[in-house]
Formats: sequence, structure tokens, C-alpha cells
Amino acid sequence: MDGNDPKGMSGCPVMHGGNTGTGSSVMAWWPRALNLDILHQHDSKPDPMGPDFDYHTELKKLDVDALKSDMKALLKDSQDWWPADYGHYGGLMIRLAWHSAGSYRLADGRGGGGAGNIRFAPLNSWPDNGNLDKARRLLWPLKKKYGNTVSWADLILLAGTVAYEDMGLNTYGFGFGREDIWHPEIDTYWGAEQEWLAPSDTRYEDVSKPDTMENPLAAVQMGLIYVNPEGVNGESDPIRTAGQVRETFARMAMDDEETAALTCGGHTVGKAHGNGDAGALGAEPEGADLEAQGFGWLNPNMGGKAANAVTSGLEGAWTTNPTQFDMGYFELLFGYEWELKKSPAGANQWQPIDIKEEHMPVDASDPSVRRMPIMTDADMAMKMDPAYRAICEKFMADPDWFKETFARAWFKLTHRDMGPKACYFGPDVPSEDLIWQDPIPAGPTGWDVDAAKAKIAASGLSVSDMVATAWDSARTFRGSDKRGGANGARIRLAPQKAWQGNEPDRLARVLGVLEPIAGEVGASVADIIVLAGNVGVEQAARAAGHEVTVPFTPGRGDATDAMTDGDSFKSLEPLADGFRNWAKADYVVTPEEMLLDRSQLLGLTAPEMTVLVGGMRVLGTNHGGTKHGVFTDREGQLTTDFFVNLTDMAYAWEPVSKSTYEIRDRKTGTTRWTATRADLVFGSNSILRAYSEVYAQDDNEAKFVKDFVAAWTKVMEADRFDVK
Repeated sequence: MDGNDPKGMSGCPVMHGGNTGTGSSVMAWWPRALNLDILHQHDSKPDPMGPDFDYHTELKKLDVDALKSDMKALLKDSQDWWPADYGHYGGLMIRLAWHSAGSYRLADGRGGGGAGNIRFAPLNSWPDNGNLDKARRLLWPLKKKYGNTVSWADLILLAGTVAYEDMGLNTYGFGFGREDIWHPEIDTYWGAEQEWLAPSDTRYEDVSKPDTMENPLAAVQMGLIYVNPEGVNGESDPIRTAGQVRETFARMAMDDEETAALTCGGHTVGKAHGNGDAGALGAEPEGADLEAQGFGWLNPNMGGKAANAVTSGLEGAWTTNPTQFDMGYFELLFGYEWELKKSPAGANQWQPIDIKEEHMPVDASDPSVRRMPIMTDADMAMKMDPAYRAICEKFMADPDWFKETFARAWFKLTHRDMGPKACYFGPDVPSEDLIWQDPIPAGPTGWDVDAAKAKIAASGLSVSDMVATAWDSARTFRGSDKRGGANGARIRLAPQKAWQGNEPDRLARVLGVLEPIAGEVGASVADIIVLAGNVGVEQAARAAGHEVTVPFTPGRGDATDAMTDGDSFKSLEPLADGFRNWAKADYVVTPEEMLLDRSQLLGLTAPEMTVLVGGMRVLGTNHGGTKHGVFTDREGQLTTDFFVNLTDMAYAWEPVSKSTYEIRDRKTGTTRWTATRADLVFGSNSILRAYSEVYAQDDNEAKFVKDFVAAWTKVMEADRFDVK
């Protein structure tokens, strides 16, 4: 070490701190810059499986019965390094599956267990996910054995379902098909707090009004799945907690009955862990040292295992028989009066008054010892909130109905983000079509596509009419939970037909032309809407001197009102669409950020987003026919004019309002065009400008048309899981 170099850095070839999380990224100097990384977060480079790997092909090789048999054996094969409570890992595996799936939220479809994201930060290190690192490691022998035939995402959720089966529940079914990701998702906003479990006031306008929680969040505090088990901000008040429970579960698409079933059924088995000093725990997995090898929350006291573990801080089981799915939860909750106590770790928990010894569960490690059962504030809410209590009383009067309701709610919890049934694989997929799966009947395929295109072309509809309508139908797709899209033609049904972003009057006029054509040729309306958009693109390309045929695959079906849960579709309503240069209102979030979010949900890359915006502008598809960003004198032709004029230094750009600008001739000062932030970002952001310059080049007109068609087709077919 150089004596003049106290840090020992002289001559070292490594960028100190640059790749360990302690250094600053390149863009940290400019925190307001648009971050395009979310459009490329699942690039192929981090994927170790290679481009030829197809998970759904591998799934066909999976011996499901053998896997389930091995999993049931594992549930009772206690390990010395992390022994099972009561000799059964069921409660732990259920919590793993629940917390993997339970991060889903309806508002943007993000979160959930559909990609195995709980393996990575921040989810793997959330306080609410304490010790689930042990559950994932316990599953490793099964993943090692079955290899590529089962994803981590599927294995984790299957573990919870098999655990319930092994403990006596007649489960509703299970669908395989979740594909793993290979690095953390960075597109999901989990909250603005800079500390774990920060007071929930920070994400509410008024914490006493649960519906004022910031959208799209669906948990009351940073690092929790739903609510604080000790009460609102850690202060016990079951009635207030009931309000937060109701709101958080509603934000993941659960009604009161499903919420009560999940709460009661979730606590019918397993236990909470708080027998020790929570402050003595080691760092979470992402903060632990190398020798921990991915483990976190190491407990130096009493081994930290089974009866001596510390996770939530609460300590005890909810039922007399924590490894059996029975009615014991209701028998204790409603059979006794309860009082507020402290756990050994100092957490608020409820304990029964004068409980009979035979009703006390045994110790998780020593069956010769009886322990006091507990309830959380959320459990007490089931008893004290009038609506939840009425549901629980119905459950107690009809145990079979409770078990069926819970089984269905568990299936919904673990499958809500999988999309339509076409994405489900395996022998245990239920035959029933559930409304939350957004069912769509198969559409006809044998009709004459060319004849339909001729009728559309002769219909008198403009390029703008055809392209905008097809876009509006398809843009609702969310890759996050595979909902929305053009398949089903739900744009003609409530609530979509009345959405402001869909221009209801124009939409009704266009559908009035396209629906009869669908009937004449024997096609679905969904197919004809998309085909009309393709016709518009082909006409616009031809007018610009390029002959193209936009790919088209028939077979979309038409959903009905009976197949559509209107309330759940409200969350798919666009509040802004940068592709059509529209926003419903002025938002704190900038138009370019909302454009980025929409692009990520559509599965677009930054170049695809760029080429689509440039093409949509010159096609004249702006909402309401506005001219912002229509940098062309050849509107309706698929030209590169948007990029050519955006990058032309003959013009200057002057703001005239918060988000609108005038494009003025530098010499004369004459206003040539107008624009929004969603236009000018393609010239101001260095990365987007680089893409724009590609399309502004004189030699890339043909490339632009080709790339636009490819990106357009990607959006139109994003929801075609029936043919993927």
C-alpha cells in the first residue's frame, strides 16, 4: 500500500463503489431526467436461458403428480438448519405464496407472483417478507430436480396451494405458466418513503380515510403487503384497521366476502413469530454480508428457529390445530373475549381471556407444551366490523361454503395477474370461466380477409378514424397482468365506450360503419377493428410511396357485457395517452412520464415508442383532432416528417403554457407548429433524440415505415395469447 494513499486505491483498476450500490449512477447527477431504463428492464442479456428456450414447451415435460408428491414429502421433512413449525412447513409455504402473489394491485396490474419477482430486491428484503428467504431455499431441492420444467414463479405459488391441500383443504385448482424474470423489476412504484415501515400518513391525504391512499399503491406502509398487523401506524384499533383492510384488498380486486375468506383462511393454519428481540436480528438478505449467502434476518438468540424465531414480532398461532384447515379460527375468535397484550418482541397482539387449556395450540417445537393463541388487529376486525362479522357468521353457519369461498379466493389471489385462461397450463386448470379472468369466446377464422379489407377501404372512413379506433381498442393492454387489449372488442361495451379518451361520439360513428362489415363477412368486431387500423396504415404508407402489408391474424372474439366486470375495467381507463397527444387533466406527473408508463405496460422498447409516436402524429390521430406535434403538411401519409422537422434547426421552441409550445421559424418568428411535452421530449432527451435522428435521416424512410408496421403489429397482437 502506498503510504500517501491511505485508502489503498493507487493503481487499483476497479471503479471503487461504482457497482456495489455505494456509488452514483451516471444519471444521478440529473434526477429530473426521463429514465428510459424501465422500457429495457427485461432485455435478453440478463436471461441465462437463451433465445431458444420456451418455458411453455418445457412445461409439457413436467410430471405434475410427481412434483406434487415430492412437495408434500418436503412439507414434513424438517431441516436442522431451519426446522418446521409443528413438523410441517405448510404455514411457511403458504406465506411465501401469499406474499409473492399479494403484492399485486389492480390500478396498474403490477406486482404479484407471475414472474418470481420475490426472489429479488426490494421484495426479497421487505420487512413483511422476513424469513421467506428460508422458504425459497427449502424449495431449492425441488427446483434443482425438476429444472427447466417448472419456473420459480410457478413453484412458489404451487407450494402454497399444495400446502393447503396437505392440510385438508379441497383447493379449487392450479394453473402453471408463469415465466421467470432474471433481475429486479424497476418499473413498479412501491411508494416515495425513504425508510421501511414509515408512518402510513405519508401515503394518505387523510389516514382516517383509507380511500385517500396514493394510487396505485395497495399497502398501508412501505415494506408491507397489506396492513400493519398491530393496527393503524402500529396503534391497535380494529375498526380503523377494518377500513384499511377493506381498501387494500379492494385495490387488489377483492370484495368483502373474498377479503374475509382470505383473512380467516389465511390464519386458519400456521403461526406468527415474535419470540425474541427483533432488534437483535441481522440485516435483510440484500444487506447481509457475503458469508450469509443470500440469507437475511439472522437471529443470534436461541437459534432463531421454529418456536424461537422472530419475523413479524407477533408470537403465536391463531388456532388450536395450526396444521389443519378447519373451523378452529372461528371457534377461537368468536368463542372467547380478547384483550390487547404484548408479544415477547414487544408487538401489539390480542390474546383470549380465560381460554381452556385444550384450546391452546402446542409449542411449535415442543408438543408437550401448550401456548397462548393470538389474533392480530386485522383478525379482530373480522369480529368487530359489522360487515365482516356478518360474513363470518355465515361462514360459521355453513363451513362448506366457507371452504369453497376461501378456495376460490385463494385461486384468484394466486392467479389474478396471469391473464386469460389461454395462459394457464397443466392438469389442474379449472374448466369454469371466471369473470375476473376477462373471458373471451374464440372468434371465427375462416372468413375472407381480403374481401373485408376491400369493404373497409370503400367505407369512407379516414385513415385517422381507422387507426385511432384500432389503437384505442388495443392500447388498454397491460403486460403487467395481461389484461386489456383489442381481443374481445370491449371498446364497444361499458365502461370503455364512454371513456373520454376513446372519444365516444367518434367511436360510435366508426363502430356504426365497422360492425355491419363484420356481420357481412362473418368476422368478429374485434378482428374488424384491428383490420381497419391495418388498412389505414397501409393506405397512409401507400400515399407516402411505400407498399406494405400489415400482418394480421384473425380469430379474435367478441366479449359480451355478461363476460365483463365493469368495475374492474375502470382501472384500465387511460388518464393520458402520449401516442394520441392527450391527457384527461393536468397531473403532477409529466406527460412524457405517463407516455413512458403506458409504453412499458404495452411492452414497447424505447425505439418502438419513438417510431409509433412519430407515425401516429403524421397520421393525424391526435385526440380531438388537435394539431400538437403534427409536424407535417402531408397529414394522413406515413412519412418521417415528425422527425425531420423536430430536428430541423431552422426552428426554435417557445413555451406558451405549462405543457404546450410553439415551433417558430427562427428568421421570421412565424409560428409553424404547436407541440406538447410528449412531442418535444423526443428532441430534448439525448437518447430519444438519437432515435429521432435515425428516422430523420434521408436514407431511412423505408426503415421508418418497416419499423412502424412492426411496432404497430406488436401492439395489435399483444393480447393474442390464443396464438402465442
